[in-house]
Amino acid sequence: MRHRRTPPSPLPQRNGIDPVRVRMPADGNWDTVRNHLVARLAAGDGTIDAMIAEGGIVGRDGTPVTTTTPYEPGGHVWFHRDLPPETPVPFAVDTVYRDEHILVADKPHFLATTPRGSHVAETVLARLRRESGIGTLSPAHRLDRLTAGLVLFVVRAEERGKYQTLFRDRLVTKEYEAVAGYDPAVELPVTVRSRIEKERGVLTAYEVPGGAPNAESTVRLKGVRDDARNARPKNALALYHLTPRTGRTHQLRVHMNALGLPLLGDPLYPRIAEPTAPDDFRRPLQLLARTLEFRDPVTGREHRFVSERQLGAWESYDTWDQ
Repeated sequence: MRHRRTPPSPLPQRNGIDPVRVRMPADGNWDTVRNHLVARLAAGDGTIDAMIAEGGIVGRDGTPVTTTTPYEPGGHVWFHRDLPPETPVPFAVDTVYRDEHILVADKPHFLATTPRGSHVAETVLARLRRESGIGTLSPAHRLDRLTAGLVLFVVRAEERGKYQTLFRDRLVTKEYEAVAGYDPAVELPVTVRSRIEKERGVLTAYEVPGGAPNAESTVRLKGVRDDARNARPKNALALYHLTPRTGRTHQLRVHMNALGLPLLGDPLYPRIAEPTAPDDFRRPLQLLARTLEFRDPVTGREHRFVSERQLGAWESYDTWDQ
């Protein structure tokens, strides 16, 4: 089956954010574009009319939509939405590597990879587009907002599929580090295989007992505090090396929790914590995407990138609030 190519946007990006594209259903029976948008979008009384009056909604050739522009079944319109204020994430995005094909970013905790929900301008993608001037930049994969570390972005839109295929076909080696409690009763290394599901609108993922495995992670012990190994205090911590074979949502967090080793600073596992203020950055999830290794599908070059970030609970063990 051949798919129609999405028409290019007639509007430029704004602060690194793409305009919204709305497709009009082929079976729609509205008389005007204006009436369709009012009926379809929960934009508030008068919002659509105000945007039209300002010339903020345009058709495929960039011509502003008016209140009388006829409805075009299967057609498209574009506009920029007004974004609500976002809490700035006070940590920089570092660029580890950049060439004409890819950019590898070292992302901080608390910053989403791509615009979604209430996080739009304060995302890695929007920041990198603004800072690098590369408007075509797009992610080849994603990290959770609370996870820090390496993310691969693609410079050219026509090459994005080749890099995404690396992750789909498991041709990328990803290694993580994590800080969690130390339990000498947990035999390591261990490879955890299970079925993980996540329902839309539900915060947490869960394992399905007896289900066909779709998630695999190898967990190794990387370091233990001397006092933890000897005295085994209640709050002893350890550093773990995690290698996911698959990429299910929250996979490493779910598997570590299943071992009885929930990650330090995790607000979802083993239980959902009380929400914190948007500007509370004191307890980041202690999970870091440390390395990213693959053969470049465009240049053939062998790449290995290493994050320079550190997990705060491990580096400042004595001062971390447990």
